[in-house]
Amino acid sequence: MNAPLATTDAPAVEGDEPQPHRRPLSAIVGNDTFRIFLALLTLIVIFSVLRPNAFPTVNNALNVLSDAAVLLVLAVGATYVIVTAGIDLSVGGVLVFSSVTSALTMAAIGGESAGALLAGLLIALASGAAWGLLNGILVARARIPALIATLATMGASLGVSLLITGGVDVRDVPFSLVETVGSGTFAGIPVLVWISGLVAVVFGVVLAQTRFGRYTYAMGSNPEALRRTGVNNAAHLIKVYALAGTLAGLGGYLSVARFATTTLGGHSSDNLQVITAVVLGGASLFGGRGVVVGTVIGVFIPAVLQNGFVVLNVSPYWQQVAIGAVLVGAVWLDQMRRRASSR
Repeated sequence: MNAPLATTDAPAVEGDEPQPHRRPLSAIVGNDTFRIFLALLTLIVIFSVLRPNAFPTVNNALNVLSDAAVLLVLAVGATYVIVTAGIDLSVGGVLVFSSVTSALTMAAIGGESAGALLAGLLIALASGAAWGLLNGILVARARIPALIATLATMGASLGVSLLITGGVDVRDVPFSLVETVGSGTFAGIPVLVWISGLVAVVFGVVLAQTRFGRYTYAMGSNPEALRRTGVNNAAHLIKVYALAGTLAGLGGYLSVARFATTTLGGHSSDNLQVITAVVLGGASLFGGRGVVVGTVIGVFIPAVLQNGFVVLNVSPYWQQVAIGAVLVGAVWLDQMRRRASSR
């Protein structure tokens, strides 16, 4: 759990003039979230200078926001998991599975009614929650390391999706879903962005201001102390993984709305991008540290990188190399931060 900032001001000396502006400024400049925000701004400036007629445009900005929307929903759930010192590699597979079950449900109901869209949403959320519960049970009850458990469910969820569909994307998606959610706008901003923003706000407040959030931080920083307060650690951990799975299910529904298909092969790097975003946002892979507002900023680092590379006509293979390098850099910074705090 983030501790209050230590005061480093020198003792007051008689005759010194008070300078109240220094402490807030130093706190802001030294804040991890502010530093990653500066890094994001630097990327935007670089790409804007390199392609001034293509990158810094309203249409391209809206495209980046739409591209980041689904990733943000996944990353919010992953923030909770990583704060507990866990990891969830299954989000891409769970997203695909949820998109398949949702699309098939809507196709079976048929029509363009709101009922069909609602049924698809509920099935997507339930599918994601089921995989999340399984992850939580494997990690909290079976005591299987999260890396192994979620790696297994990643393969299983994707494999079941391929079995159900025969490896062929489901394209029978209601046009009303695509028109209203996938490509629709409200006040000039894509509906996808509004939804992902609402998810970030709600679960950001839950993590920062509620008992559930405090328990989540304690799971990552001092689980034994949490247990001694009477909290069932295993039950809470299962809830955290179930939440991450549910949000991955929502991501599957939004992906179907955006692309009008299940995109079976389009989410192989989602887990890498999600972990990169969360760690870039200031969360520690060792648990006990992380905020959703940092994750929001961290999500746009890989999104801007990918978009910038496309604008610059850079090979897509280099995009994956860059994202991997950013992840390594983020983990290295986390290690340096931990060493500095332990001195």
